[in-house]
Amino acid sequence: MYGPVLVLNANFEPINVCDTRRALGLILMNKASLVLNGRGEIQTVSQAFPAPSIIRLERMVKRPHQMVRLTKREIFRRDNYTCQYCGSHPVRLTVDHVVPRHLGGEHSWENLVTACPACNLKKGGRIPEQANMSLLRRPYEPPASAHYLFGRYLENNQEWEPFIEGW
Repeated sequence: MYGPVLVLNANFEPINVCDTRRALGLILMNKASLVLNGRGEIQTVSQAFPAPSIIRLERMVKRPHQMVRLTKREIFRRDNYTCQYCGSHPVRLTVDHVVPRHLGGEHSWENLVTACPACNLKKGGRIPEQANMSLLRRPYEPPASAHYLFGRYLENNQEWEPFIEGW
């Protein structure tokens, strides 16, 4: 009941991921229609309903341009869970400000990187040049493409690929 379901706009643009329970509610209220049933059936006492994998909203929903939210998890994901100073893949990771806040650095995509605790401690409250360290790659704001936003679900939901790749 709580598996992920891809929600498509009326023009088949992927806009969200919800759980099966919410998707079934939207279908029963005639706010969405079933596009793909990839999970069998949900059996009730009197009826069986298809368990949706992809649904499409009946009406077009206007949404502002999507942006990837600046969170710790998204910084780790952007940097592929790799320390941007030494290239290691430690179990524990930290977020480092390239230009420290006390030196005027901002809390933005372009100033935050993933770092292992050892590199973060070595760098301290200095800029990388002062600490004699360099970044493996320059930090950037990730694109808000459908593949980036919903791609993490593709491993277990291969049937979503044609709907995500087109956007």
